[in-house]
Amino acid sequence: MEYSYPLSLDWSTQEIVDVVAFFEAVEAAYEKGIIAGDFLRVYRRFKEIVPSQAEEKTICRDYEEASSYVPYHVVKAAKEADPAKKIRVEVAQKRRK
Repeated sequence: MEYSYPLSLDWSTQEIVDVVAFFEAVEAAYEKGIIAGDFLRVYRRFKEIVPSQAEEKTICRDYEEASSYVPYHVVKAAKEADPAKKIRVEVAQKRRK
């Protein structure tokens, strides 16, 4: 990984750990796959920390620009999948820099 995660100084240490876990789950969905239910659990925790849709979009856009991974595609795939099934987002859905 040659980029940094967009984090807020207002978050507690545990909140930072949980937001990083969300970004790592997004990466897993692109790189090796992740169980949809496991991803949604991490996403729900992310939404507890970042409840505002506008703030979520800003953070995810910053993450996309740094990593080229698109969290929206993973969230959408996880919500549409059986929670027990593994999802993997194709590279075609990865934003090109």
